[in-house]
Amino acid sequence: MKTSFDVFNGDADGICALIQLRLATPKDSKLITGVKRDIALLKQVDPAIAQDVTVLDVAMEKNRAALDNLLAEGVRVFYADHHNPGEIPAHSSLTAHINTAANTCTSLIIDKLLEGRYREWALVGAYGDNMIATADTLANKAGLSEQDRTKLMQFGTYLNYNGYGASLSDLLFPPAEIFRLMAPYPSPFNFIAERPDIYATLEEGFLGDSEKATAVTPHSERPGSRVFMLPDEAWARRISGVYSNDLTNRDPDTANAVLTEKPDGNYVVSIRAPLNNRTGADELAASFPTGGGRKAAAGINALPAEQLNEFIDAFHQRYQLAT
Repeated sequence: MKTSFDVFNGDADGICALIQLRLATPKDSKLITGVKRDIALLKQVDPAIAQDVTVLDVAMEKNRAALDNLLAEGVRVFYADHHNPGEIPAHSSLTAHINTAANTCTSLIIDKLLEGRYREWALVGAYGDNMIATADTLANKAGLSEQDRTKLMQFGTYLNYNGYGASLSDLLFPPAEIFRLMAPYPSPFNFIAERPDIYATLEEGFLGDSEKATAVTPHSERPGSRVFMLPDEAWARRISGVYSNDLTNRDPDTANAVLTEKPDGNYVVSIRAPLNNRTGADELAASFPTGGGRKAAAGINALPAEQLNEFIDAFHQRYQLAT
């Protein structure tokens, strides 16, 4: 029997993009997701049993071989994303909505396709992906109060925080589970009101881990760029991405790199370009093995310890300011 698959990033953007789609077009699908950095997800779909596949917030370039296999078997694929796709294949079975602009994300791509039908979920995804200015503009157009905007921003931040970790055991909630819990609700405000226990768990975890991160001082700093080092601990793995966003939001002219030590002595790297110059993060990350992302925010899944100084020098050089 043929099966439908929903393949999505385990962060706020991927989850909220899928919530919007399934509210608009309900479907009994098998879910494939994982921690935020687990992006080689499409290979988990068996072309022999796949009828159709929806892919959200997962870089096409990193999944090209698996995508080609699905298309070769005649599987219909709907693909929406905002990362660098590489070359997009021309195939009658592929519907691709790719936009790599620095001020958009997958939730906003889906929001546009659905003409804002589930705008509040789109805003949660956008706020979670640190698209604050764009989200604020849309929220104002929707007539949301400042209090409501703040609540959606906090929820998006907490959901994004929940996606970071080396494995599912680091997370407060597995992404597939929290998607299933939220998916029936037409608005995030309905979900927050009816499941305050889940919201409180996310909030308490985020605030506790954030407090630990405030004690971290720069490992290396030059005009226009800073590097921070986090230890090999679960709290650090959970907070790394949102901590990177927070550093960038506090100083929009400064680039930040947050490196989290892995058990093997290597590093996971989060790169954030300055808010006022949202470029270059993807190119810098891609110059190292296991690196990739988008112009404003990118990462390296496993930076070898012997390349630590090389990365730090390259990062500072990319974002140096004239003195």
